[in-house]
Amino acid sequence: MTRLQPLRLFLLVAAALSLGAPAWAAKAKFEATRIFIEYNSTDNDLGFHVFLDAEEWKAVRIVNPAGVTIFDVAGKGAYGELGLSELFFEGAEPNLDDFPLADLLARFPEGRYRFNGVTTDGKSLTGAGTLSHAVPAGPVVSSEVSGGDVTIRWEPVTGPPPGFPRRTITIVGYQVIVDPFQVTLPASSTQVTLPREFVESLAPGSHGFEVLAIDASGNQTITAGSFDTP
Repeated sequence: MTRLQPLRLFLLVAAALSLGAPAWAAKAKFEATRIFIEYNSTDNDLGFHVFLDAEEWKAVRIVNPAGVTIFDVAGKGAYGELGLSELFFEGAEPNLDDFPLADLLARFPEGRYRFNGVTTDGKSLTGAGTLSHAVPAGPVVSSEVSGGDVTIRWEPVTGPPPGFPRRTITIVGYQVIVDPFQVTLPASSTQVTLPREFVESLAPGSHGFEVLAIDASGNQTITAGSFDTP
């Protein structure tokens, strides 16, 4: 009986395994995976938000640093067949007067969160996002209305809010929202003057605005304010 040489036998087995491997053995990377904290300093509530992006995914699971699955979703029917792309969702934002901060942070420990998914053609998707408890303090805001111009100002944020974990805060930008107008500015900015055309479109009366301080970790904190137009 003819015996196969070890090298030839190894190559034949490897080829057979490759041909027989299921489609889901192929892997791809998520284009984006983020998990971050949003704190509202005006309302004193806090939530954990997620953003992910991949082409034609049909199922996604998020696993925390302890190996516990905290999110699991799958498209059905047409979504299961055609797939999805971006997904953004906000977790509930309990008030910290009712839900102690330490208990809330304990439910979402710092560390690496794994994102696992499957595409409509059976490829495995992998990714990760790092959650930090470095939460910036809320910007101290003010506004001025003069001669048809509206200027919104804020003081630079350099640390966390009182009672939050003592982490280094590195602000990378500020976002100003006066619905539907919004703009993101560099960390060196401390004010913005709204476009005159936008101000002229506003009805007389009080108008709310928000200033978000955005940390390098992705965590962000909102402070609300308002101004009056004649």
